[in-house]
Amino acid sequence: MASQDWFDKDFYAVLGVSADADAKAIKAKYRKLARKYHPDNNPGDTAAEQRFKDVGEAYAVLSDPEQRKQYDAVRSMARGGARFTAGGPGGGTPGAGFEDVFSTIFNAGDGARFTTGGGFGGRGGQDPDLDDLLNMFGQGGFSGGGSQYGDPGGRPGGFGSTGFRPPRKGRDVHATAGLSFRQAVEGDTVVVNGVGGGKPITARIPPGVKDGATIRLPGKGEPGPGGAPAGDILLKVTVHPHEVFTRDGDNLRIEVPVTFAEAALGETISVPTLGGDTVKVKLPAGISSGKTLRVKGRGVRRKNGQAGDLLVKVLVTVPQRLTDEARAALEALRDQEAGNDPREALFRKARA
Repeated sequence: MASQDWFDKDFYAVLGVSADADAKAIKAKYRKLARKYHPDNNPGDTAAEQRFKDVGEAYAVLSDPEQRKQYDAVRSMARGGARFTAGGPGGGTPGAGFEDVFSTIFNAGDGARFTTGGGFGGRGGQDPDLDDLLNMFGQGGFSGGGSQYGDPGGRPGGFGSTGFRPPRKGRDVHATAGLSFRQAVEGDTVVVNGVGGGKPITARIPPGVKDGATIRLPGKGEPGPGGAPAGDILLKVTVHPHEVFTRDGDNLRIEVPVTFAEAALGETISVPTLGGDTVKVKLPAGISSGKTLRVKGRGVRRKNGQAGDLLVKVLVTVPQRLTDEARAALEALRDQEAGNDPREALFRKARA
């Protein structure tokens, strides 16, 4: 998303956080809203789907320190927060705005002037682009005064140069894409709208992309001036959480409930995978709740073609209702284990 769009969007309001919220608070609020408005939880609700997309877009910008810094600066300008003091003849005026600043710069240079209507006099009166103005300072458009189009005193290049500058590559454009957990793990081709003047672009998402990663799409940005190469698109990826799976590096984690009998006696159970099929997992007899079992090669695929593992965490469930027979069996088991205190080692270590 190009920075010009940020004037009209209050990402802090979208997430419901203050402008000085830290990264932890922003992430926590995003996860809460993403779960609430996830399409799987709101089938057919177009308003919830749009809210889900807005939340993902806001988080993509505010979770990136550099993008958040740029966004805050742009929003400050939109509110009139960016004020300067003109340095023209006669001294500066406190609180002077952009018109005064750029009028001073251009009148002191090659005769072009910055009009109060936002145009550049002497260059066709075209309205300046926000990023163009910022790039003049950030990319060396003004390297000491004068004009990049040639020094009026007869020197062939801009100030600080010895000749005309080569054509400058087109500007990079920032964009965001929200991915499902499965798209991020398996890779996909997505269409991103509203980039480079509103035209949609197709982006190939490689398998295993992580939340917050930036994918560079060469030559998809703004065209360069005078036939120079186009810039790139920097696609910031937001991965929406899954209701069952979480990611641990190249491994996938899942929590699977098992009955007391399955844990005590041992059993082979079916466990779902991210691909939609199931895998058989053998529970050893007497397995404890919280124990993690490993299924090789059912995790995130790496660039070398190998894949991580599926880590299955066993959670032993306690029956809520017991038949008379089941209660009698458990009481008999309790009586048989009367001399076995599972907390003995705990107390020994506590006293030590």
